[in-house]
Amino acid sequence: LGEVAAAEAAFEEAIRRRLDYAVAHRDLAQLRWMRSGEPSDALRSLHTAPDTAELALVRATVLTSVGDHAEARAVIEKAVARAPDDLALRLTAAAQAERGGDAAVQLAHATAALRLAPASIDAGRAAVEALLHAGRLAEAAQLAERVVAAAPDDQAAIALMATAWRLVDDPRHTALCEDKALISHGMLPVPAGWESRAAFLGQLAEALTALHGWRSHPLGQSVRHGSQTQVDLTRVETPVIRALFATLPVLIDAHIAALGSGDDPVRRRISGRWRFAGAWSIRLNPGGFHTDHVHPQGWLSSAFYVSLPQAVGREPEGWLAFGRPGIATTPRLAPFRRLQPVPGMLALFPSYLWHGTELFTGEEPRLTVAFDIVPT
Repeated sequence: LGEVAAAEAAFEEAIRRRLDYAVAHRDLAQLRWMRSGEPSDALRSLHTAPDTAELALVRATVLTSVGDHAEARAVIEKAVARAPDDLALRLTAAAQAERGGDAAVQLAHATAALRLAPASIDAGRAAVEALLHAGRLAEAAQLAERVVAAAPDDQAAIALMATAWRLVDDPRHTALCEDKALISHGMLPVPAGWESRAAFLGQLAEALTALHGWRSHPLGQSVRHGSQTQVDLTRVETPVIRALFATLPVLIDAHIAALGSGDDPVRRRISGRWRFAGAWSIRLNPGGFHTDHVHPQGWLSSAFYVSLPQAVGREPEGWLAFGRPGIATTPRLAPFRRLQPVPGMLALFPSYLWHGTELFTGEEPRLTVAFDIVPT
């Protein structure tokens, strides 16, 4: 509702009543961080919070998001020493070690997690990531295939399998990720009620900007030096936003129809029906970017370009990059494709495809809408 002061007071009261309420601590830290962009504000309530495993995870999440990776790792390592059989702590410790460039420690924590929970998909993915970082590529590919066999629609697991295949020069990577039909881009038709695409995009930019009342990105997300709306845009009643989501299906249906049939992770799920599974807007400031990531719960993901800085005319500033893993691998991999954005353009691609936004310079922001869709 935009009543952020009342929200902050409610979180504070929840914590006053239960000092170890980890969910409230996380949400309060996120609210303060997004409002001010100041690490000290994000961490304020956590200084006097109890030293529990759940709150160690919250502290590490906040510290990572504000850029203090060394302290985040120290917090988790201390918590693991106290509770070595805590699966969530082991998984987080593996992720922190990866950020610190320590493949051996990452693999040790991921292996411990897999021993604790042999059937855990999260632990299986963590072990694959550690093997990729350690350069044990054949083992990573074999384990990734087993994880995908157990969770065939897990987009993060498919991404790891694709990464392993690319690193070992397995030709299956090309079919899985570089098939030209899997990535499409097209211009949005002019929605009914607007005389031109430019007029529509101008009004849409105004409506979305009004929802970007934040100074910094949410915790644990891919945005850097920008903000992300906190409401599902498909539920917003603003006419220009509703018109966007009423018009997008023209391009989405065309993309799905052009895919054809097949047994790959995208085509085998085509059912003739789909739904939006969350939609949000990103406003990146100059110097901003998206870290490379995937959407684990999606099927098809997107980027719709509302307004763009002039910098996108200088390749690759502000361009959409595909295929560069958002995890450490040995050797490192570069994007296999970049796409230049244009106002009014929609890009669609598999949710398992690594994607990110290249850093851009200048003085103008970059405003987009993104959404996932899933079959129904």
